[in-house]
Amino acid sequence: MTSKQLSFPRQFARTQRFTLGAPRAFTVSPDGARVVFLRSSSGTDRANALWVLDLEGRAQERIAADPQGLLGGAAEQLSAQERARRERSREGSAGIVGYAVDGAVELAAFALSGRLFVAELRAGTARELPAAGPVIDPRPSPDGRHVAYVAGGALRVVGADGSGDRVLAEPEDEHTTYGLAEFVAAEEMGRTRGFWWSPESDRLLVARADDAAVTRWWISDPAHPDQEPSSVAYPAAGTPNVDVRLFLTGVVAGPDAGTGADAKVGRTEVVWDRERYPYLARVHWSGAGAPLLLVQARDQCSQLYLAVDMQTGATRTVHAEEDEAWLDLFDGVPVWAPDGRLVRVADEDGVRVLAVGDRTLTGPQLHVRAVLDVSADDVLVSAWAGVEAAEPQTGEVHVYRVDERGVERVSEGPGVHSATRSGAVTVLSSARPDRSGTVVQVLRDGKPTAVVASCAQEPALHARVRLVEGGARRIPCAVLLPSDHTEGDGPLPVLMDPYGGPHARRAIAAHDAHLTSQWFADQGFAVVVADGRGTPGRSPAWEKAVKNDFTLTLDDQIEALHGLAGEFPLDLGRVAIRGWSYGGYLAGLAVLRRPDVFHAGIVGAPVTDLRLYDTHYMERYLGDPRERGDVYAANSLVTDDGLSGAAEQHRPMMIIHGLADDNVVMAHTLRLSSALLGAGRPHEVLPLTGVTHMTAPQEQVAENLLLLQVDFLKRALGMRRG
Repeated sequence: MTSKQLSFPRQFARTQRFTLGAPRAFTVSPDGARVVFLRSSSGTDRANALWVLDLEGRAQERIAADPQGLLGGAAEQLSAQERARRERSREGSAGIVGYAVDGAVELAAFALSGRLFVAELRAGTARELPAAGPVIDPRPSPDGRHVAYVAGGALRVVGADGSGDRVLAEPEDEHTTYGLAEFVAAEEMGRTRGFWWSPESDRLLVARADDAAVTRWWISDPAHPDQEPSSVAYPAAGTPNVDVRLFLTGVVAGPDAGTGADAKVGRTEVVWDRERYPYLARVHWSGAGAPLLLVQARDQCSQLYLAVDMQTGATRTVHAEEDEAWLDLFDGVPVWAPDGRLVRVADEDGVRVLAVGDRTLTGPQLHVRAVLDVSADDVLVSAWAGVEAAEPQTGEVHVYRVDERGVERVSEGPGVHSATRSGAVTVLSSARPDRSGTVVQVLRDGKPTAVVASCAQEPALHARVRLVEGGARRIPCAVLLPSDHTEGDGPLPVLMDPYGGPHARRAIAAHDAHLTSQWFADQGFAVVVADGRGTPGRSPAWEKAVKNDFTLTLDDQIEALHGLAGEFPLDLGRVAIRGWSYGGYLAGLAVLRRPDVFHAGIVGAPVTDLRLYDTHYMERYLGDPRERGDVYAANSLVTDDGLSGAAEQHRPMMIIHGLADDNVVMAHTLRLSSALLGAGRPHEVLPLTGVTHMTAPQEQVAENLLLLQVDFLKRALGMRRG
């Protein structure tokens, strides 16, 4: 069956949102000779292979490691820890889902089915190394002679030739791990690693995580009552966090390697004020300076950049920051520039800027998102248009070169662009608003030299998205009408389709981001996606306006809706809202508190009692619930006394939740349903067996889930069904 014969919901599920077959995870070799990346063989193949694009002479692609061949056709077996890592990163594919390389990008290491493999990238050969298992996060040393990895909570190292496998740091008890990122680091901080090689390949920094003090929650599968619930150490707001320490650990070769005891590997603890700054947010170690740490206070209103003394483990403060609201974390920083200056992204004078040493290199024209690469000549950054940019907020993300002389844009044309760079070679990925997929170009000295092919499928529909601004606050919005809609057809029932909260922006200049919204529009709706206060991309003040008050995000949905009604055919007498995660919370908030505006809501995986969400996220915005219980009650959908702030008027609500969700646990939906029942308010609950916080992986379930949502919306809004 071809993609054109499939229904869009089925195709959307089968292709994992049209991500399968698309190249990703690029690495450029320092000599500019190779680009390494992952890609599956087709738009429906989940198993990624490791590929190399040779740039010398005529650019040619070749497979460096094929998971099917390496496993002999056997099915993958994933450990509980590996499944948890993939859930934190929202990784739904299979095969080689991640890899790490040595300094020359000649050796790659990766795990398959809990086994350790390496690939010689020049030769194009791959082989398995003997290792204790199941293997997690293998990483070659910069010189390519060793591979460090985690197994059973222990940090281990083995020679790249397969010799000398040994323990460097072994857990003291069942609550301790070495070399793994704890839950809040992986889920909220963007730190997915727990160990880092020295530039000289003779030592490692390794994180020790002890979750003994963390509250235990139990995730069960009601569809399989014969199976024991799984225990999850979940640091809910106001409760103890994982205790994280950091050690410098030597790599000992030969017969005296031992079992990882301190005396045999030269282990030294890195010392900082962990009581005041318990969060280890970032670690950077390069040849440009001493190991560099970013540590945060629990309230995230202060943080320190620390340099580590490699002999004693003592730290010195390189830079300190404070903010009345909170301090954000950014990809790619902090790092040392080659000349030893500190590179960071900061909020200064109402602008998000790039700072190198004591100089700020960008101004209000850019809202910096991340640092992509730092060279001796410049810094490559990703940025939105800033607060003083001439163009409106149209959801574009561009790549810029920044140096002492100014800013130069690298990417061209409307879209969402990203890049990876080493030396003169840049891999530029561009998603456009007018066509599906992502185009990946390889540039040398700024000039195109090759294109990395994509095997992703073409969607069965085309998203006709208009990126506009709505309301007095000029809220960034995407509006989608039915594909066959013509002027004069009259007003349409409205579906607000937001995420609407911190960290994620949905009204972006990328076609595939709007496919599901277009499908809903084609069912007879005018779909509006609005990114109000709290969402990224405009200014620090815009993002931090939600401090202590998430309900502002609902106000902005209403302002955008009413602001667009004069420009688009919106029937304000028939307005529904749907969302997932924060969007689910926002949908629940809408129908409970503003039934005068919203007439139905689909509430997906909602956070309903905010005290049940994790420390690093929730305390950043609302503080400690032990001290600010009134703030949590005012923002929650449910409280100990029942529904929070709900209006008397009732609107239809469908609540959807995955029973295996270990991030927003099922208790959120059960508490909301119980409160609704106690208030005498009918509602629908749709539990998803075996589904986590990611959407349902089964094609038929994913398809029927969308169809059931449309049926509910049409019933609730009095539309013709069928």
